[in-house]
Amino acid sequence: MNWHLHFLGVGAAHAAALGSSAMVLERAGQPVLLVDCGPDTLDRYTAAYHALPPALFITHTHMDHVAGLEQLFFKLWFDPDRRGNTRLFAHAALIPWLQARVADYPGALAEGGVNFWEAFRLVPCTRGFWLDGLWFDIFATRHHAPGTSYGLALEGSFAFTGDTRPIPEVLARYSGGDMVIAHDCSLVGNPSHTGIDDIEREYSDDLRSQLLLYHYGSAADGDALAARGYRVAAKDQRIAVAAPSSARVDAG
Repeated sequence: MNWHLHFLGVGAAHAAALGSSAMVLERAGQPVLLVDCGPDTLDRYTAAYHALPPALFITHTHMDHVAGLEQLFFKLWFDPDRRGNTRLFAHAALIPWLQARVADYPGALAEGGVNFWEAFRLVPCTRGFWLDGLWFDIFATRHHAPGTSYGLALEGSFAFTGDTRPIPEVLARYSGGDMVIAHDCSLVGNPSHTGIDDIEREYSDDLRSQLLLYHYGSAADGDALAARGYRVAAKDQRIAVAAPSSARVDAG
């Protein structure tokens, strides 16, 4: 069975031409999980799959990663077959921030009578979650304040950092083998994002060889990262990954 990471967008918040950074895990060409939902993500997703996502994971609550949730709310609420059935996974520490960002406005609909989360099946998590017989690990990243950003991993297949500063001690768990590590990286880092100098200073050769860089500032930045010998994800690109080793029957 073929597994892919489909990058709907790979850009930093200001890099609109590259699309908001978001990724879809595919199994045999079918979407399993959408990761993040920025302003243009839902349009890119529906253009690719002609359907709404069955499940999504939110890494953190900056608007370039969650602004599409309002659009998704409307599409789900007005479709009785989908209303309340789309699972939205997020670390439990993010729920107050998600509530404040997208769900706390007094009146999700002008007509009233609707609670935002009723359109979704909200699933708070800590260590990880089950989806379609797969166990996904959640790990903390470094982005602004502690406890506000989390990455995702599927053992044997991939890890996806979301926005982060370097976290070599965390990603060491996924080093070696065939795992692809999709990593936030631009030419120049800042207090919330990784720069290529951070990668080269803090990550081992083995770990760097597994990196797939995304969330960069421009097409030229992507070319410059590639010229330094790194794999760089492009908008609309599908990257083959190994079959996960965590597939099992969920007895629960």
